[in-house]
Amino acid sequence: MLKRLKWKMAVTSMIIAGAVALPGMANAAKAPARYSVKTIGDIVQLHDNKTDSTVSVLIGTSNAYEFVVHGKNVISMNIPSTTALRNNPGLNGIPFLAPFANRLDEMAFYANGKKYSFDPGLGNVRAPIPQQGFVNSTHDWKLVKAKADANSAYVVNKLDFYRNPDWMKQFPFAQTYTMTIRLKDGTLEVNARIDNLSSQPLPVSIGYHPYFAVPETDRNHWSLDFGAQTHWLETDAHLPTGEKESSDTFFGGDHHNVPLSRFTDKRFDEVFSDLDRDAQGRASVIIKGDTTSIKVTAGPKIKTFLLYSEILAPPGSAAAAAGRGGAPGAGAGARGGAPAAGAGTPPVRPQATPVPYDGPVVPLTAPNDMPRNTRGFIAIEPMAGITDSMNMAQKGQYNELQYVAPGDSWNESIWITPSGY
Repeated sequence: MLKRLKWKMAVTSMIIAGAVALPGMANAAKAPARYSVKTIGDIVQLHDNKTDSTVSVLIGTSNAYEFVVHGKNVISMNIPSTTALRNNPGLNGIPFLAPFANRLDEMAFYANGKKYSFDPGLGNVRAPIPQQGFVNSTHDWKLVKAKADANSAYVVNKLDFYRNPDWMKQFPFAQTYTMTIRLKDGTLEVNARIDNLSSQPLPVSIGYHPYFAVPETDRNHWSLDFGAQTHWLETDAHLPTGEKESSDTFFGGDHHNVPLSRFTDKRFDEVFSDLDRDAQGRASVIIKGDTTSIKVTAGPKIKTFLLYSEILAPPGSAAAAAGRGGAPGAGAGARGGAPAAGAGTPPVRPQATPVPYDGPVVPLTAPNDMPRNTRGFIAIEPMAGITDSMNMAQKGQYNELQYVAPGDSWNESIWITPSGY
C-alpha cells in the first residue's frame, strides 16, 4: 500500500513539473533564431536579431551594398535605389576590385618578369591610367549558398574569371573568385578566395573600396586611428614614386590619433603600408566620431590601406548644391584623379547597359539621410598590395607582391565592426 502511494505521488509530481515546464518550452520554441537569411529576387539579406543589423548583398555583383545597424547605414552610398545600383554599381557598397586594385602607371602590367599589354579597344580598361580592374560592375557572380546557423548568417558567391574572353585577353591568368560575406556578432566579414587555374604563378593585386560615413556631424569632426607605419609619396596622377615617409610625418603627429579637422582642405588619396599588426597578424583603421565609430580590420595577407576622401563642400555652397566637393556622382564607375601629363581630358567610359530584371522590387533598407557632399565620407581601402604593385615590383621598388602557385589558392578576409549605432 505504501509503495503504491509513493508511486502515485511520484507520478503526480512528474505531471505537475511537466505542466509547469510546458509554457517555458513553448516560449522557447517561439523565440526567433538569432541569425536569418532572406532571398528576394537577386538580393540576399543577412540579419542578426541580437544586434539589429542587416547586410544586403546584390548577388550578381557580390556587393554588400548595405550594412544597417539600428536603422543607420554604416556604408555611405550614392545611389537612390537598388535599380540604380543594379544598372551601374560604380563604387557603392563594398566593391571588389580585381584583377588589380586602384591604378597602374601604364597600359600594361608585369608578372613573372613578362609584360602584358592591355587592348584599349575592348573598352574594359581605362586609358591612359588603368583603374580599379574590370570586374566591379559585372553581374556574372553566381550564388553558391545562402544560409543561417547558430553562429552566423552568410552568403557565398563565385565568379569564374576564366570564362570571360575579354577578361582573359586583358589578364591571361585563368582563375576563379569565391566570396563569402558573413554577418556574425554584429561584424561584417568579407572573405575572398582566389584559385589559380593557370599553369603560371598568379600575381595578386586585388582590393576593396568601401565608403563610410559616421551618422553624426561631418568629416571635419572625425578622427582616425590609422594602423600603418609608412606613407608612400605619389605623383600628381596618384601613383607611388617609390619614395616613402613615416605616417606620423604625413599626418603631422601620432598616426593612432589623427583629427581630420587638421585636414579641412585636404583631398586624400594616399597609400600606406607596414601595417601595425596584432597577435593574429591583423591590422586595423578606426574612424571615430563623437559617439560612433567604424573599425576596418584586415587579415595578414592584406598589405596596404589606402585612404581616400574628397574635400568637404561647405553646406549651402554652389559645389554642395551641384553635388561636387564630395564623392563622384551617383553610379560613378571610378573616382576622379589627375590624368597623366599631356593626356588631356580622360575618355568617357561607355554607358552601362541596363540590366534586365523582372524580380520583386527591393527598397533600400536605410536610404541615405544626408548626401556625401554634405556630410563627407571616408574610404578605407584594404588592398593586397600598394597602388601599381605589379609594376612597382618589376621596377624593384616594391617587395611585397604576392603570387599564387599553379593549382593553389589565396584566401583572406576583411572585417567591418561598427560601434555606438
